[in-house]
Amino acid sequence: MPPTDTTTPPAATGAPAEAVTPLMRGIAVLRRLTDADGTLSLSELERATGLARSTVDRVTATLARMGFVRLDGRDAVLTPRVMALGNAYLAALRLPGLLGGHADALADALDESVSLAVPDRDGIRFLHQATRRRAMSLSFRIGDLLPAERTAPGALFAAEWTAAEWARWRERRAADPEDRGFPAVPPRAPGRAASENRFDDDRFEADARQAREQGWALDDQLIEPGLVALTVPVRAPDGSLACAASVVSHTSRHSAASLRDTLLPRLRETVDTMEQALRQAAEAPRQADAPSPAPLAAWTAASKQELGREFIESLARGLTVLTAFGEGRAELTLSAAAEATGLARATARRALITLEHLGYVASEGRTFHLTPRVLALGYPPLSRTSLPQIAAPHLAALAARVHDSASLATLDGDDIRYTARVATTRVMSVNITVGTRLPAYATALGRAMLAGLPPAERYARLTRSAPRPLTPRTVTAPDALAALLDQAADQGYGLVEDELEEGLRSIAVPVRSGTGEVVAAVNVAMHTVRRTPEECVTDVLPELRAAVTGIEADLHIAGRFAHIPLT
Repeated sequence: MPPTDTTTPPAATGAPAEAVTPLMRGIAVLRRLTDADGTLSLSELERATGLARSTVDRVTATLARMGFVRLDGRDAVLTPRVMALGNAYLAALRLPGLLGGHADALADALDESVSLAVPDRDGIRFLHQATRRRAMSLSFRIGDLLPAERTAPGALFAAEWTAAEWARWRERRAADPEDRGFPAVPPRAPGRAASENRFDDDRFEADARQAREQGWALDDQLIEPGLVALTVPVRAPDGSLACAASVVSHTSRHSAASLRDTLLPRLRETVDTMEQALRQAAEAPRQADAPSPAPLAAWTAASKQELGREFIESLARGLTVLTAFGEGRAELTLSAAAEATGLARATARRALITLEHLGYVASEGRTFHLTPRVLALGYPPLSRTSLPQIAAPHLAALAARVHDSASLATLDGDDIRYTARVATTRVMSVNITVGTRLPAYATALGRAMLAGLPPAERYARLTRSAPRPLTPRTVTAPDALAALLDQAADQGYGLVEDELEEGLRSIAVPVRSGTGEVVAAVNVAMHTVRRTPEECVTDVLPELRAAVTGIEADLHIAGRFAHIPLT
């Protein structure tokens, strides 16, 4: 069945009378941006949603205020902070945290891609991906939705469908025979004869029966030519189907039959380990509920007062109800949701009614829980983002504020390697391109990152690299460099002048992952005539730290359940 239309008023969609229309419209904008891989012009959003341009402007302004969207000229761009919505679902579900490491280990052992998926109505949605870096490799992303009948996990899930669920699937197949409602997969050939679709449907029902009998399923190029997958169910302690674990390969490496014959025993071993992890988690003493999000009411009121009619308070409040869920808060009563957000019960109730109508929340008795559909709100295009992509808008804003070039770099052995850069236009400017490698010991970026290492490792790197002078002022003595790194560690920044190149001054701050590890650094570089060292500390350093704080906030959200490449 096609998804509920979220662009029209409740009365026109069969929505409850208490549904929050602005929330429905905001979700429609997020969905269209997600389907467009994260970026659409405001005019394209107007056409895609059917909303008035003034409404699109107000919705995107509100989403920008929340940090979920960045307005870049005439474009609306999803930002990593919108992944907080999907993170709430994944944290509440707990499966990625409990099982993701086992999937990663299996992928490493087999040198094949491994994924975890859950059912989402009559489709499947990915929770975790451990992919191999090859020319021919899996390209699906966390949160992508696939039609059940074109996947091996779908056959396993369909094996437990009720008659009503089969009827819903047939209704969807009749309404969308080409799979246009699933942008993550190639559409079926247009104009297929009804008999061909009937054959596909009969095959899927047979696959579901076979999966029920044998306890595993195969995908033999159902998604697209060349892609094969083997899937085994992962069961919760009560015997219910928690998720499906799949090994995915290409026909250049395996046929469907050889995938089954070669890898099924190993996949089953890993699934046994996953089920043991679920049993241990169920038997462990219940942890105290995680702290709830900060109350929202004061923030939305202040935003409304500042932005006036451009800020849609009901949209902001409705979306934040989703983040009331999370680890230790898998299920919430209405009262708990209202308390977690600081909203009035009536406001939280209308938001939950709307979210349930749209399929993002489900209820059982007096409690509510999130559904996999929450991952459709921005997660897929951002789950494959990289640190340079995350940093780019922050670097651009930093360069605009300080009127000097800003760069991101990572450690690469004893060197630094530039991975993102925003240059300023000057007659005399620092000319460095992405990919440039420079010795870490003679750069502010390198010292900021080396300072984040344990002291013994810092010294070992300095002695191993055999520093050589690049200018008359380059510090090369290991003991002197070690003292400079100690100073950089204490101060939280590195400052270098005339050591890499005469006339060049640079100040850098480390970028830390969610675990506190230094993974990169950001600098501002300039000619020495532009500022004194003291001015770099008083004028540039606060702006630099603010930019790094923004990068780290985005990185921590994006990297909570997704692997974020550093380059």
